[in-house]
Amino acid sequence: MNILQKAVATGVKTIPRNGFMRHSSHFVYQPDAKPPVDGPTQKMNMFQAINQAMDIALEQNESALVFGEDVAFGGVFRCSMGLQKKYGKQRVFNTPLCEQGIAGFAIGVANTGAKAIAEMQFADYIFPAFDQIVNEAAKYRYRSGNLYDCGSLTFRAPCGAVGHGACYHSQSPEAYFAHTPGLKVVVPRGPNKAKGLLLACVKDNDPCIVFEPKTLYRAAVEEVPVAAFESPIGKADVLRVGTDVTLVGWGTQIHVLQEVATMAKKQLDVSCEVIDLVSILPWDKETICNSVKKTGRVLIAHEAPLTSGFGAELAATIQEECFLHLESPVLRVTGWDTPFPHVFEPFYIPDKHRCLAGIRKLIDF
Repeated sequence: MNILQKAVATGVKTIPRNGFMRHSSHFVYQPDAKPPVDGPTQKMNMFQAINQAMDIALEQNESALVFGEDVAFGGVFRCSMGLQKKYGKQRVFNTPLCEQGIAGFAIGVANTGAKAIAEMQFADYIFPAFDQIVNEAAKYRYRSGNLYDCGSLTFRAPCGAVGHGACYHSQSPEAYFAHTPGLKVVVPRGPNKAKGLLLACVKDNDPCIVFEPKTLYRAAVEEVPVAAFESPIGKADVLRVGTDVTLVGWGTQIHVLQEVATMAKKQLDVSCEVIDLVSILPWDKETICNSVKKTGRVLIAHEAPLTSGFGAELAATIQEECFLHLESPVLRVTGWDTPFPHVFEPFYIPDKHRCLAGIRKLIDF
């Protein structure tokens, strides 16, 4: 297959002068069928839902603080827009361009009892703060014998592919943090989950990281309850019931998998069960394993590279818990083991065509 054929097969438009042009989106957004709780709703995109969640947190808790690089004017993605004007410069404020300093301050202020909501401008920038988060925040309760803790500490970080982010604005680093007892890590698939998970994290007794797929900030639109509500941490969502193959993903990838499930039924007459993991740490082993025992086949898809991606943890657990129920080996469809590319992003991400090919491989095994 030459590059032109491959471009067409993966949905890339060709143009005469420049060779080919990329789509900025590799998915079709699938809104939740209904709001998570009863009551009045408002149509919101994901950054508006996150803004409302922080607004509620600041209103309900006088100790709550929102801070990070450029959050005072709304942030790069406008998630904190209007909050400083409403709550003042003492509670919503900019920080220096120093992720380690942001994390260190967040840990200290949370330790005094404040509810800290710290923004890392991009998940790619969180690595200078890795030591603070992993060696300080995550271990504070344990090493003090439960005398002190960093509960009510939440880090927000935009993550994942966006169409043009290249290697410093496209990474999905959830697996690095999933190896750390004491943290909780979640990834929303849209506005309702983003609001509910953020409010749950703010109230949680352990430090939390919310990785927000940045491409969904505006692309994801739903009817969101106006009132405060929480989405449970550690609980996966079965979005589509099926009998032949289990599809597991999180964040943006769940919308790819929902489209793939429709394609599989139409083209292969294969019934797919689609599960949004939602929570990376802790993760819902019961829901995943029950589904795999029913279908006998499982495909796990994520944007992060294959080697040591969080899909490897799922695959290992499924092999241990569901071995006698499996009709084929566990299959992972992921990003490649390379830095995240720019112009070749369409060939890097686990799009619907790669996932559908994976389903065919599972069925034909």
